[in-house]
Amino acid sequence: MGKKIVVLTGSPRRKGNSFAMTEAFIQAAEAKGHSVTRFDTAFMDIGFCHACMNCYKKGQPCSFKSDFNGTMADAILAADAIVFTTPVYWYSFPAQLKGAIDKMFSFVVGGKDFAGKECALIACCEEEDPAVLDGVRLPIERTAALNGWTMVGSVCVGGVMEIGDIDKTDGVARAAALAERF
Repeated sequence: MGKKIVVLTGSPRRKGNSFAMTEAFIQAAEAKGHSVTRFDTAFMDIGFCHACMNCYKKGQPCSFKSDFNGTMADAILAADAIVFTTPVYWYSFPAQLKGAIDKMFSFVVGGKDFAGKECALIACCEEEDPAVLDGVRLPIERTAALNGWTMVGSVCVGGVMEIGDIDKTDGVARAAALAERF
């Protein structure tokens, strides 16, 4: 029986390097019988967490109007696994993806149980130094530990900037192989 996997992307480049890895992962996961729901956060109105602590008090995860409310939040809660895919922007996440991650705080405030999930990271960056990817890898690993998730793996590729640079690496193949771990 396949798992319900939510993929949260951070890139605004639909033909970019992280999207190429994302698509390879999704195709491989679906071929294994998993159902995948994808949210491209760069094209959504996510906003940011206001730390108002009013989560779920008005019947929705966030008391502020946001694309996080509804389908995205429901899918995350129902998922068996969450995969974060992203380029590195200034040694961290793009703002829209970070906003979606921060809004998961509403589950904690609202008393929603979202422990026991699996998660993974697919990321790329311009610089060759693998330590550059620590700005996205470490927060996801710590988020997994905090929430009682199992980190099944990560695919982190450096040295890719221009569209298509990922094709000069093994990143797409490694992203597809990541689906085997779910």
